[in-house]
Amino acid sequence: MPMLQKTIKKTTSVKGITLHSGKIAAIELIPASVGTGIVFIRNDKHIRASWNNVVDTSMATTLGEGDKRIATVEHLLSAISGLGISNLFIRVNGPEIPIMDGSAASFIYMISETGVRSQGVPRKTIKIKNKVEVKEDGKWAAFVPSDSKRITYAISFNHPKIGFQKLSLKFDRQRYIKEISRARTFGFLRDMEYLKANNLALGGSLDNAIVLDDYRIMNEDGLRYPDEFVRHKMLDAVGDISLAGVDIIGHYIAYKSGHTLNNRLLRKLFSTEKSWEWVSAPEEKVERIDEAVEAI
Repeated sequence: MPMLQKTIKKTTSVKGITLHSGKIAAIELIPASVGTGIVFIRNDKHIRASWNNVVDTSMATTLGEGDKRIATVEHLLSAISGLGISNLFIRVNGPEIPIMDGSAASFIYMISETGVRSQGVPRKTIKIKNKVEVKEDGKWAAFVPSDSKRITYAISFNHPKIGFQKLSLKFDRQRYIKEISRARTFGFLRDMEYLKANNLALGGSLDNAIVLDDYRIMNEDGLRYPDEFVRHKMLDAVGDISLAGVDIIGHYIAYKSGHTLNNRLLRKLFSTEKSWEWVSAPEEKVERIDEAVEAI
């Protein structure tokens, strides 16, 4: 059976502190009909989760239309994409998505509790035909042809607890839940002090981020994965790339990429039509979300 469009079974909601404003925000996930896509609602203004609605990538991925903005959407979008959901309304009561624990795990639990249902219509899918790449200051991101969905990511930080890390995965729902979804955002103590002095990262803490000083990890519980840093960059990339609005059969490869390059990659992809083609939705592997969630 081809991969089908999905939505959630019933409305669910959650609230938590936001990373940058430090305020409490609430979101409500609402089932949506076939072909809706992922749509944010703020003050009755609909903002489609799309690469061409990205208005800022400096500290996080921010979507906007007109005078309305919704920031730090990448972790929630990553969870939605990782679970294969294609149609959803997201009602937000403020300009930023809650950071929760700094990963996608809280959103995974939230969605798994309400359940996901198939809508009986194949997903829109494209396949990469020719390499598409963007580069900047020694960083790069690319799509290359592949018969399956793959993701390879490498990072390099001049820090004794990070250094060079690389991971490559064949992407599916089970692997996303078990191997990517719990990886938390991270930052350096010296940067967080500067950001807070400039009214940024006001909600950042050891409860929702891995924090490093010049030599060590400051979180008492340590890491969730030995290479949690590169896994979180993968998590971010899944959210950013989901803004394509379609499934992409191909290999996403990146070195030190971030929100800005990820968005530039999508813009280049869709401005270069010879690099991709529409294809039938691939066969879907039957996977139980509850078993994968229990495993994390």
